Amino acid sequence: MDRMDMMLEPVRVFLVQVGQFLPKLALAVVVLIAGWILAKLARFAVVKALRAINFNVLTDRAGMDGFLRQGGVESDTTDIFGLLIYWLVILAALVIAFNSVGLTYITDLLRQVVLFVPKVIVALLILAFGAYFARFIGGTVMTYCRNVGIQDGDLLGSIAQYAILTFVVLIALEQVNVGGDIVRLSFLIILGGAVFALALAFGLGSQAKVAELLERWWPSGRDTDRR
Repeated sequence: MDRMDMMLEPVRVFLVQVGQFLPKLALAVVVLIAGWILAKLARFAVVKALRAINFNVLTDRAGMDGFLRQGGVESDTTDIFGLLIYWLVILAALVIAFNSVGLTYITDLLRQVVLFVPKVIVALLILAFGAYFARFIGGTVMTYCRNVGIQDGDLLGSIAQYAILTFVVLIALEQVNVGGDIVRLSFLIILGGAVFALALAFGLGSQAKVAELLERWWPSGRDTDRR
């Protein structure tokens, strides 16, 4: 009997462990199913709410939806927000499920992803509103130049728009911890190089061209008197 008990002891231990694991597994499955249902509801609610406040109109005017269409993406920015919310809920459910069965190493990895998704959402919001604001400022500058008779208003409007958009992109990248100081320093180096190149070109013989542009943008008083 003692020998038989010794032979059956591993089987008994295994069955005890299975009996302890099955309730945890069942709980994990229930959490995943509930998370999947909640994720679909959250995605539907977010997309409906954003379209109700015409957020899709803002992203379309900001140029984000057009950029996605050019890249072959059929969904617009609003759908992408809904998809991010969907996966945020799914990942949160996975964290709870894996934690319930004791897979802590997978839980730690998923927790990092869960913390990253809200940063992506905030970065997209910054891009949406920032791109819309940049286009608004560019159009305002363009309209003002036309009203006061400054030529090359389209060029000045584009410069204003893309300058603001560049800063917006830098802020969005910093939000998701991409680039950081390297991106900012690179931008400052490029900006400084462009300013230096313009100054050098002006000093080496482009005075006439620059003077012509300035004369076109801000006509002198003599020309105004003649007219």
